[in-house]
Amino acid sequence: MSRYILANVIGLIAAAFMLYFPYTWCRWKNEPEESYGLKWYVTRQAKIDVIIALVVTLIPLTVIVFMIPRSWGGGMHTYSFWRTLDILGGGIAAAFIEETFFRGWLQTLTVRKFGTYPGIILATMIFASIHLIANPSPLRLATFFPGLVMAALRHRNGSVMPGIIYHAVCNVWAVWFSPLPGV
Repeated sequence: MSRYILANVIGLIAAAFMLYFPYTWCRWKNEPEESYGLKWYVTRQAKIDVIIALVVTLIPLTVIVFMIPRSWGGGMHTYSFWRTLDILGGGIAAAFIEETFFRGWLQTLTVRKFGTYPGIILATMIFASIHLIANPSPLRLATFFPGLVMAALRHRNGSVMPGIIYHAVCNVWAVWFSPLPGV
């Protein structure tokens, strides 16, 4: 089995675990999924919160990216149609998977154990650290900051869905605008 296939199989197993384990945990513990934010809903206030978070974070980031020299990965990126679909699909799927696991299950447990702010920060630090597995670049730790936004959306709105929407839009934004050295 080639390393590429093995990496994809491991990735699929990890994704399935991260998506389904939180629901299994709730059943094992006889706890309602709602207590982990695992009932996906979006209230009117959550929609407003997501829009504000997107405007406050992505507009300044877009301006900054266009200030980064193209040789450093700045500016807008272009991909083939199929590569774009592949990246977008992965980014949107990652939003559902990661928010379910990190903001639904892990954040709930860390907040219960350590309190609101320490729990949110710890869960977000773990979220950012996990991003080093696929690409061990210090730039990947920058996911800590949008992770805090997603954590706040989960905490404020009681559901992982606002964080999923924010995460998915950020991942779509990253397809075209994130600084990618050597692009």
